[in-house]
Amino acid sequence: MNWRDRIGSNPDILVGKPAIKGTRISVELVLGWLARGWTHEVLLESYPHLTNDDILACLGFAAQMLHDGQYVAADKGAA
Repeated sequence: MNWRDRIGSNPDILVGKPAIKGTRISVELVLGWLARGWTHEVLLESYPHLTNDDILACLGFAAQMLHDGQYVAADKGAA
């Protein structure tokens, strides 16, 4: 799956944060819930219009950003 089919950025929606197309659900929100231990099933129950492919697209987006170096290292000694 290509995350670009499901993730977009619009300055008029969530101040341009990457979000699932057609929603106001940001990639940041989905990744945050996953980082807190939410399962795909819990996310899908909590956000009925969300799909498993949307969740996978968020993960794919994050992986691509890291691969492309689109992050700022917080502490060089931490890694």
